[in-house]
Amino acid sequence: MVRGAIGRSVLGALLAVSAALSAAFAHAAEPIKIGMSMALTGGLAGTGKAALLATQMWVEDINANGGVLGRKVQLIFYDDQSNPSTVPGIYTKLIDVDKVDLVASGYATNMVAPAMPIVTQHGFVFIALFALAVNDQFKYDRYFAIVPQGTDTRLEYSRGFYQVALSMNPKPETVAIVGADAEYSRIATDGARENAEKAGLKLVYDKTYPPSTVDFAPIVRAIQATSPDVVYLASYPPDSVGMVRAVNEVGLKARMFGGGLIGLQYAAVKQQLGPLLNGIVTFDTYVPEPTLRYPGITEFLARYEAKAPAEGADPLGFYTPPFAYARMQVMAQAVEATKSLDQKVLADYLHKATFSTIAGDMRFGPTGEQPNSRVLVIQYQGVSGNAVDQFKLPGKQVILFPPELKSGTFRYPYNDAKR
Repeated sequence: MVRGAIGRSVLGALLAVSAALSAAFAHAAEPIKIGMSMALTGGLAGTGKAALLATQMWVEDINANGGVLGRKVQLIFYDDQSNPSTVPGIYTKLIDVDKVDLVASGYATNMVAPAMPIVTQHGFVFIALFALAVNDQFKYDRYFAIVPQGTDTRLEYSRGFYQVALSMNPKPETVAIVGADAEYSRIATDGARENAEKAGLKLVYDKTYPPSTVDFAPIVRAIQATSPDVVYLASYPPDSVGMVRAVNEVGLKARMFGGGLIGLQYAAVKQQLGPLLNGIVTFDTYVPEPTLRYPGITEFLARYEAKAPAEGADPLGFYTPPFAYARMQVMAQAVEATKSLDQKVLADYLHKATFSTIAGDMRFGPTGEQPNSRVLVIQYQGVSGNAVDQFKLPGKQVILFPPELKSGTFRYPYNDAKR
């Protein structure tokens, strides 16, 4: 009887071990699920589709090389429709229903900010794609910004713009600041206002407009009436296009025009505006200038451009795709290095390591921002006609800042530079 009981006990233990091993192997065979929202319709879809394609390319690449921790990767995504109100529900579903292992943000400040309360509540690592100073409000220690914008992004974003402005001779004296009444524009114009004061510029116009605005000519005329030397605009794609057209129709007379115009980086907008871009000074993240070369980016862009037409994505892929791909590289490197999907373990590692990506080396400071800013200030020069291929050539999007990447000479005043 005793021997029989022992036998049954041993058999039970073996069965338990076998079941545990089977469960472990089954878990190891399951894909690592990564969830995200992305703007596939609405005003931000031009770059959302491009970012999604780049992310899907990374999934294909990593799975072709054995996956992460020996497991395939599965991407789960939903269209946020470029509408911030859809975002909280998407991340709640990803985490509570889809049971994702990791999350990544959608594109742009206005889509990243509304996801933060859900992500922080669940304790997930959150690598943001093109978000401006979002963590200034939340101070979340598991937030990381993939675009190198410096530790004080609110100020860093427009710092280069004013550095270029102050290079004019004689130096400018006045500035007009305008932006949409929306999250991104408010943050950008707040920083621009403070930087203008530091630069000793007198603020002669400082107003916002409703995001629904379609007629920008009255705004441009009001700016014109104040005769500013410099005009700083913070805008999303639809109003960027509207303002550029209005500036040319009204004939804005300023020594420098530009700032934080989102949308000019898109191939479709470049093609639409063509020569109207000439003379504008604005931010960018990557342009094909000879001073800016990252290992692997040329090959990546060639592959991306071949895939883009079938996906309806931006045909150039300069703006978000390298960074969308790079953030997945960062995520995978952290998981592989720690051999873990534990959010705290990953966050701790992300704060202390340096990551090699196709968008350059990246490291994250205490706030999750990258201490060494690489926000580019570029000027459109020599754009002729509306052919999109011209933007693949150097000299069309000249880097003016930072100094170590400068690839050409600043042309001013704006009225002369736009000819």
